[in-house]
Amino acid sequence: MISINARDPRPIYVQIKEGLCRLILTGALAEGERLPSVRELATQLTINPNTIQRAYREMENEGFIYSMTGKGSFVAPLREVDQGRRMAKMTEFRSAALELLRLGTTRQELIAVLEELEQEGNYD
Repeated sequence: MISINARDPRPIYVQIKEGLCRLILTGALAEGERLPSVRELATQLTINPNTIQRAYREMENEGFIYSMTGKGSFVAPLREVDQGRRMAKMTEFRSAALELLRLGTTRQELIAVLEELEQEGNYD
């Protein structure tokens, strides 16, 4: 399913989240499919259940999964994944734009980058 790389500088919960999100986006995990329970996945990966819980919580906040009390976590419909992903990327974009503005990048430079990306049209 997913693997953890001890040499990866990213936190383990991020590796888990990104691994599961990749499986969802590629269709390896289908809409409505039940994810392993926190305990099951923690046992499989031999890591703390709190780490799995954090990954699941972030995935739910981003719209990749939904939880049903007493039943588990399930893959969300793709439209919800898209909306959650869009919101997460918009937050990242805002943070990056704010940092660039603080570093002296002008509004016109930021607009020029967006226009350049739009002209390239590589959205796939």
